[in-house]
Amino acid sequence: MKRMINISYPDNPELRVVSNNNSTDTDILDAYSKAVISASSKVSPSVAQIINHQPQSKGQSDRQQGGAGSGVLISSEGFIVTNSHVVNGANELEVNLPDGTSHQAEVKGDDPSTDIAVIRIYGKNFPYARFGDSTKLNVGQLVIAIGNPFGFQYTVTAGVISALGRSMRSYTGRLIDNIIQTDAALNPGNSGGPLINSQGEVIGINTAIIMPAQGLCFAVGSSTAEYVVGKLITAGKVRRAFLGIAGQTIMLPQRVVNYNHLKINRGILVQKIIERKNVENSLLRTGDIIVGFNDIPVGSVDELYLKLNDNYIGKKVEIDILRKGIKQSVSAIPMEA
Repeated sequence: MKRMINISYPDNPELRVVSNNNSTDTDILDAYSKAVISASSKVSPSVAQIINHQPQSKGQSDRQQGGAGSGVLISSEGFIVTNSHVVNGANELEVNLPDGTSHQAEVKGDDPSTDIAVIRIYGKNFPYARFGDSTKLNVGQLVIAIGNPFGFQYTVTAGVISALGRSMRSYTGRLIDNIIQTDAALNPGNSGGPLINSQGEVIGINTAIIMPAQGLCFAVGSSTAEYVVGKLITAGKVRRAFLGIAGQTIMLPQRVVNYNHLKINRGILVQKIIERKNVENSLLRTGDIIVGFNDIPVGSVDELYLKLNDNYIGKKVEIDILRKGIKQSVSAIPMEA
């Protein structure tokens, strides 16, 4: 669509600038808008509204709505990823899709420790989204959240990644690692919906906000979510080893990396030692920096989390640490979480 633009100046009416504008409305949109439109249109058809109907209370004849949240289809067979707290305590789960259809869903697996759950609806050829790789994200990167805040279905908000490698507690009180912090606006009802990148890949599952703060929103990274989802679909639960520490991913000074001949420049700062029965972690100390697990470098909380699977429950493991800047190894025996 061609448009002629005439620009005149009130203080000099004889001065006039005529400009040919051959741009279309689409061309006028900036790259940011185009990225948000493209990614959200790709994923929105797979975003579900989930309504949790709780068991009836005594004396009540109608089913009671326990809450509502969001989810995202990850397969054409009807598997939906959402938050554990969205489906917790449900007597019946109602799933509404953007195409106007409504389905009853069943819980296939639930992992409160990461606030991830998988439910399933039955049908054919459902639109679905794909997981991306949250380990390749960068602070400042564009992200888009899609969900159903306060019942307003299929709402899109956008922002940036504010921080990576956060830890926060799930509603059960356990720490969730590999948390993505974003300023993409989330509200009640967004829980369980996808956080996507500009390519339309799911790089997180929205899980929490801090009230009444502005722009402090959190999502479980896709590298954690995808692992948990696989276990929930195949086994119905996640068995994992528990080392008994709380930590945070940190960057290491280059002189420390060089001195200790490390292959990575990151580590896990041990902030708390958690004493539990059957866990042997007495050789670890607060302030240690974990850089390896059984001779495999680990540079982030997420990497260590993925190593602590059911293969190491009750078995001796070697932990490479930096203590006062010097590398050494200590042994530990995890228990089942």
